[in-house]
Amino acid sequence: MSYGMKTLYNGSAFLRSDIPVFGNADFFQMLLDSINAGWRACSYFGVPSSKGATLYCLMSARGGSGTLGIASTEVCGSFPSLALRAPQFEMFEREIAEQCLIRPDGHPWLKPVRYQKPLCEGDGFWSETDGHGLIPGVTEFYKVDGDEVHEVAVGPVHAGIIEPGHFRFQCHGEEVFHLEIAHGFQHRGIERTVAGSPNPRTIHIMETIAGDTTIGHTQAYCINVESLAGVFASPRAETLRGVALELERLANHIGDLGAISGDVGYLPTASFCGRIRGDFLNMTALLCGSRFGRGLLRPGGVSFDCDAATAEEILKRLQAGRVEIKQAVELLWNSPSVMARLEDVGTLSEADAREIGLVGPAARASRLNRDVRRDHPFGIFRMTQIPVITGNSCDVYSRSMVRWLEIQRSLDFLDEQLRHLPRGAYRTEMKQILPDRCAVALTEGWRGEICHVALTDSEGKFERYKIVDPSFHNWSGLALALRNQQISDFPLCNKSFNLSYCGFDL
Repeated sequence: MSYGMKTLYNGSAFLRSDIPVFGNADFFQMLLDSINAGWRACSYFGVPSSKGATLYCLMSARGGSGTLGIASTEVCGSFPSLALRAPQFEMFEREIAEQCLIRPDGHPWLKPVRYQKPLCEGDGFWSETDGHGLIPGVTEFYKVDGDEVHEVAVGPVHAGIIEPGHFRFQCHGEEVFHLEIAHGFQHRGIERTVAGSPNPRTIHIMETIAGDTTIGHTQAYCINVESLAGVFASPRAETLRGVALELERLANHIGDLGAISGDVGYLPTASFCGRIRGDFLNMTALLCGSRFGRGLLRPGGVSFDCDAATAEEILKRLQAGRVEIKQAVELLWNSPSVMARLEDVGTLSEADAREIGLVGPAARASRLNRDVRRDHPFGIFRMTQIPVITGNSCDVYSRSMVRWLEIQRSLDFLDEQLRHLPRGAYRTEMKQILPDRCAVALTEGWRGEICHVALTDSEGKFERYKIVDPSFHNWSGLALALRNQQISDFPLCNKSFNLSYCGFDL
């Protein structure tokens, strides 16, 4: 049941006029009805207008049907918050308020998401709301009162060489009652910059949305541009894109298992995985010269072919890597002291994960069987599927084990694809993108679902290009996983999610 939304499939482009415009009451009731029926919000955003804003919501149907639905409504000044009844809208509503300067009435804890410059003129809304305006970190934080309750603030400057982010814990002794996470200290204004494109610079911006997810985000962008232009990448190009995506997944999953090992003080696996991760990054460099895949994916296909000698060399390295990573990771599972630190730590229940719209390996570790490669297939995954792996215990151990199982499935996929690369061209000539269109692209990055929605204007330029990194869905999951845990477990829980600061701050 589509609830009146326009139904579509991943990689579709269609006239903007085809998107149904609901009255406000019907629109918000439709969103609640859809959530109650098992649909999930992939993207929810606003486009400022002279009267207020047009809100768009893209939703994914339950049951793996491959169906997406999109609808819109026009609001002026404010709109009703759904966060208390459907928590997965909570962060989206705050973002809409920040970007479009319209108030979500009834929002339980309204504050900026990124402290960014709005997409429209003015900033009085936030000055009226919190008395501070849009200054990163200057806001009221949630506070638990009590004689024996204390507060621990971490960041935004951290000991490691990472992006800034602030974590504020409300604790009773060592027990965490509540964790509040604040970002926006390094907001880059990517969505604002992309408006009015595409141009030669746009592809490079897409490659750096989240530097460790170059392939995942760039593939979503390429899918959108190709569908808007009516161009199809060749089977060879789609296969090479899939190879690059799974190499990206492998390098990051291996790195995460090493980092989790380091956080529990188990140095053998930490050391081995750090080195093996580099080996997989170097396989991507064999394809295009960049360990992160910069320059490989381009609208119409890929920039570099993979000849027989390169494919054979990657296969050789994959075989060696499979043996080495198996030896390194099995040390984890065979160490009781390690298992004691991973099991029953940072548990995020299936019900909570579903309610906040968790995605990716973190969702699958909490028993949610969802994966874009199967549920909304794109590229090579329309022809070849990778089995979806779910965990059972919903804790750090489960999030670690899901990574390990996905590593094995990705290795099998790469072995098959590189041995049977389709013949033909690897790049298709691009055409101009069409005006007054909407395009939707989802990919399964290594952190989870990546969603790009493009709206073109009457000249074929992006009036709005909305990006949702999986971290946008999942930071709330980390906060919930810390409740009733020891504060000393935070580094381990944090690494078991390994979310992106820059992918969130855009």
